[in-house]
Amino acid sequence: MIDVSTPSVARMYDYLIGGTDNYACDRAACAQLLEMAPSTRELALINRAFLVRAVRYLAQEKGVRRFLDHGSGLPTRPNVHQVARDIDPASRVVYIDNDPLVIAHGRVMLEEDLAKTAVIEADFRDTGEIFDTPEVQRLIADGEPVAALFVSVLHCIPDEGERPWQLVRDVAARLPSGSYMVISQLASDDPALRDEVTGFMADITGNRWGRVRSTAEVTRFFDDLELVGHTTIDEVSRWRPDTDLGPRQATQEWVEYGAVARVP
Repeated sequence: MIDVSTPSVARMYDYLIGGTDNYACDRAACAQLLEMAPSTRELALINRAFLVRAVRYLAQEKGVRRFLDHGSGLPTRPNVHQVARDIDPASRVVYIDNDPLVIAHGRVMLEEDLAKTAVIEADFRDTGEIFDTPEVQRLIADGEPVAALFVSVLHCIPDEGERPWQLVRDVAARLPSGSYMVISQLASDDPALRDEVTGFMADITGNRWGRVRSTAEVTRFFDDLELVGHTTIDEVSRWRPDTDLGPRQATQEWVEYGAVARVP
């Protein structure tokens, strides 16, 4: 069942990047969020463009043909499999999400492409369960390098027990050597802004939210990984920009902070 009375992070994101798969509660929540953080719409568009550039870079320059997209969100063109297949039509992609609307739309979109693509309904924190699914075993568990994507989703995980950082370590440990991680997360070095937005998102989503983190906390996700494509962990519009025409944040109260890194 789709709850149209409680905002969904996936549907809010869809609205911010100009999608149509959202409801009045999502749009109202975005309006409140934009009052706290006026750059949020541009930030979402910047993050989406980073995802596309990162997937294209890994497919074109690093030869990656296997992608595992954690918290994939509502289908938005171009999606991961479309970007990867512009480079090699044999590329395989597994999408993971637990939002019922995401699952429904994703499966409809991919129903004629099940040979090389799958949508798994799961909490992306359940690493063992995900890697044991028939879809992952069939599509990406063949020893070839994999790109694991955590694009603007880790802020949905609370801190308890080091859960977000341990999740990244657990996934990296299951990937073949020479695989890659693509990570971005909402970050701010303003403690008041972090607390305000974190509290707001937790309240409107019924506590299905984690925390806006500092840039130093996001940097920890890359411990023991080797940065590629860009020399530093940074605001993601600076990661291999391919145009000067993309959206720009008028204010910098928070950013999407991240990078692409190789698993040793």
